[in-house]
Amino acid sequence: MKKFSVSTLWTIALVLGLSSIAFAAGDTSMAALDFFIWSVIAPGFGIAFAAGFCGLAQGMSLKAAVEGVARNPEASGKVTVTLIIGLALIESLCIYALVVALIIIYANPAAKLFM
Repeated sequence: MKKFSVSTLWTIALVLGLSSIAFAAGDTSMAALDFFIWSVIAPGFGIAFAAGFCGLAQGMSLKAAVEGVARNPEASGKVTVTLIIGLALIESLCIYALVVALIIIYANPAAKLFM
């Protein structure tokens, strides 16, 4: 898990470093093109991370619920209701990331600076 976290941080640092180089270009048309390219790439990474980590969280919660039902079958109703509510809350985080990504792609307020 530590290697994954370190590689994720290095990837983010690389993307931020490359984007700063792209925005330092003198030609405004190329800077605008680079801006829009990065405006599409960034939400793609955001959705990928959100979906991946939400999937991991859902898997871990499902595993815990199944183990709980296996240990105490009489409590399966309460565990199932709690599991469904928890999965809905976890899934809402991924939906929020999707909404933010769509806003970045289609309603980017900073796009006016390059037009």
